[in-house]
Amino acid sequence: MGTSAHTVKAFDQDLDQLRASIAQMGGLAEAAISESMRALMQRDTEAANRVIEGDKKIDALEAEVERNAVQLIALRAPMADDLREVVAALKIAGVVERIGDYAKNIAKRVHVIEHTTNLEPLSLLPEMARIVGEMVNNVLDAFAARDADKAVLVCERDRSVDDFYNSIFRTLLTFMMENSHNITAATHLLFIAKNLERMGDHATNVAEMVYFAATGEHMPERTKGDSPTDVHTDG
Repeated sequence: MGTSAHTVKAFDQDLDQLRASIAQMGGLAEAAISESMRALMQRDTEAANRVIEGDKKIDALEAEVERNAVQLIALRAPMADDLREVVAALKIAGVVERIGDYAKNIAKRVHVIEHTTNLEPLSLLPEMARIVGEMVNNVLDAFAARDADKAVLVCERDRSVDDFYNSIFRTLLTFMMENSHNITAATHLLFIAKNLERMGDHATNVAEMVYFAATGEHMPERTKGDSPTDVHTDG
């Protein structure tokens, strides 16, 4: 009995460490979103460089979570609910790392549009980024609390992010048609908007994982808003 209790306590401590690492990753990713957007709005290339450099920390934490999760499964052989949570942690770490990559991609574009002015559609991006940052924050809170209801609320907010993207896309298209000199800068803003939209998608993916980890059931299917186009944003 004493050995069993010790094993359970050790497992809980390992799981707490996984949660803490993911929470740290989430905090860094959320900060990267807001900082990349601030750098964009202020054309602050030094701040953009800090975001780009800071992504290495998120990558290192993901590798740490992956090592610890695999070790936890191998040594503790968790069952049922516990196994779902460890697997969810492993997957969530990968998704949060991807969100960090999108923030880094936004920061990289600050250098390209550093001297661009009079870009009216730029004014829509900060609010879109704010919603995405809140989604990331809320979904990781839901994971820490095993709160399925909160995970569902995160998914519902994705509609607002999609609406922002569609609005920005149409505005930028008009902007490019009115003046060909705007095409290059507007294209970069479109990539940035798409990066934010993809972050929202990733936050909803995490929410679905949280829901499954907490309930053992898949979240009821949601209808994704149609985007007017799709843009490759890995560059």
